[in-house]
Amino acid sequence: MNKAELIETVQGSLGKDATKRAAEDAVAAVLGAIADGVRTQGKVQLIGFGTFQVKNRKARMGRNPKTGEPMHIAASKSVGFKPSAPLKSSLAAPAEPAPPAPPSDFAPPSAEPTPPGP
Repeated sequence: MNKAELIETVQGSLGKDATKRAAEDAVAAVLGAIADGVRTQGKVQLIGFGTFQVKNRKARMGRNPKTGEPMHIAASKSVGFKPSAPLKSSLAAPAEPAPPAPPSDFAPPSAEPTPPGP
């Protein structure tokens, strides 16, 4: 799912009266609040969904893949996401099975009327 699809889903969840613009504003507000929270507090915890948290990566030595020369990789920060237990368990649940396919010798009913019997 991408951002446009998320906006459409939110619009559908808000009801018939919600505009696409209102759904877009709602998604932007939530994502902005998460980004601000991680930036200022280092962590945003959404009970039942998961936790966004700043991850500190140490400086290390790596290799230039083109030349093979050793190179210094500077320390950096990134954002990690740890899903909550309910979210994890919902992913582990089996998907609903697809309806069984008709047998290969199955032919749809003919559009021609059948002649009356003798």
